[in-house]
Amino acid sequence: MDILIVDDEKSIRTTTQFALETEGHYAETADSAEIALLKLKEQPYDLIFLDLRLGDDDGLEVLGRVLKAAPSQLVVIFTAHASIETAVKATQAGAFDYLEKPFAPGQLRAILAKAEKALRTRTEITRLQRTVEDLQGEVSTSRPPMRFDSADAEARAALDTLNRAAATPASILILGESGTGKSVIARYIHDHSHLAEQPFVTVSCPSLSRELLESDLFGHVKGAFTGAVKDKWGKVHAADGGTLFLDEIGELPLEIQPKLLRLLQEREYERLGENNTRQAKVRVIAATNQNLEECVASGAFREDLYYRLNVISVTMPPLRSRREDLVRIAAEYLEFFARQVGRKFKGFSEDAHTVLLRHGWPGNLRELRNAIERAVILAHGDKIEACDLPKPTRAEDAGSGTTGGGDLVVGAEISLEALERAHIERVLEWAPNLQDAAEILGIDKATLYRKRKRFEIE
Repeated sequence: MDILIVDDEKSIRTTTQFALETEGHYAETADSAEIALLKLKEQPYDLIFLDLRLGDDDGLEVLGRVLKAAPSQLVVIFTAHASIETAVKATQAGAFDYLEKPFAPGQLRAILAKAEKALRTRTEITRLQRTVEDLQGEVSTSRPPMRFDSADAEARAALDTLNRAAATPASILILGESGTGKSVIARYIHDHSHLAEQPFVTVSCPSLSRELLESDLFGHVKGAFTGAVKDKWGKVHAADGGTLFLDEIGELPLEIQPKLLRLLQEREYERLGENNTRQAKVRVIAATNQNLEECVASGAFREDLYYRLNVISVTMPPLRSRREDLVRIAAEYLEFFARQVGRKFKGFSEDAHTVLLRHGWPGNLRELRNAIERAVILAHGDKIEACDLPKPTRAEDAGSGTTGGGDLVVGAEISLEALERAHIERVLEWAPNLQDAAEILGIDKATLYRKRKRFEIE
């Protein structure tokens, strides 16, 4: 657990921190209520040990401030003045438990075991609520459901492999074009594994500079680099005991790859600027739209890391090769978004159905989702018509080699610059945002910005 010790006596803070870390937990300290509340604002803690007499502050009053900031926070009041009256007051004020100072190791272990049980119960309740909502069709309002079956033989084989591998601790590598649902699949694997009750933490490898990505992954100590004004735990620590999902692993900088390999092989890592070796037991799932074998051959990706990640590997086929699935998924998206806006539809017209099947869907599920959401909002009738679908989807020659730019056909007598401009315009039309568009194009946001400026694309 992540634990915060709040006490104005340095000897108590040091002793308690040592005892907690000996039991395998991570502990930080604060010597005042103000510092404790600042730390709590910056990051969540599983458990807080709070002194009853904190300098000039009343621990029970501080407890109220903590619970106001984090209502579900588990707080143990520890004091050298324990009594039945104290215990009753602390419980009535919302404390999880109380511990008398000085405490014996067995008393501390009992408190920790009780807290871990409470956290597991809370996690299990949340998971069960999510399961019940899914069964009742009351799915998340933020994203449509994703069914993990398929009429396509290749996709069905990939999903079957993932289902069988989910219950094992093996590393899993998910390959496939952008938008094929790799991140959703990673979450599904976690939810159907023995780690379902443990954390699921995502790291987006292309999202940050090398230094910031390394800090995001492993954490850092104060002063490790410019801007590191305080200690920070990374995503590896947050995922300890659970699943670490490395999205677009092919973009992981070469300098960080040996550290990830060490984590996979030795379960060890170090925060930036720190020599203290720490342990972390995480199950790694990685995904990429790149050909990692080619990256290995070019020297952009370590061969030993590739083989360590590639224990179980599946490739999700693109949507254009899953025509039967496409129709079903489009219908599910239609139902989902119609329910969101409070409308009823009788499905797709024959023309719209034809357009859906003819389009190449270069953005896969992401593009299909956005196309259906837009159609639901703009449609006038009780059926989705071809005219309700976005322009690139409606193109008469969609999916037949066009770029969506009229006569611009791959292989025709046109310049690469014109082809590039048309392709960027088309992706920007259906991509949810610039970050997604940049990932689909295989460039960073700054490069996309420069190309938009160069081609005068709004």
